Amino acid sequence: MITYKAMFIFDPDGVHAQVLDFPGATSCGKDLEEARRMVASALEDMAETYILMGRPLPLPNPSISDPEAELEEPIHLLLTGTSRVVTLPAELAREMVR
Repeated sequence: MITYKAMFIFDPDGVHAQVLDFPGATSCGKDLEEARRMVASALEDMAETYILMGRPLPLPNPSISDPEAELEEPIHLLLTGTSRVVTLPAELAREMVR
């Protein structure tokens, strides 16, 4: 499991979401819950693309931050031995590490 950092910005039209330490993993949603799902999906898609292209995944940077972010939180990427990559909610990711 790899832990990156997601950031969220709230505006009247919805919530912008971005994985700060994985370029291109960006999305939005009508509320925080949807933005979390959408950015997790964007992270999965970007990770799959990197793997299919033979590129190394970006290394997580725990100290990265965005001064414009209204919320920052970890986002977990679980790599499996198949052709699919999935993200997990934080509580499930913690259970798997135990």
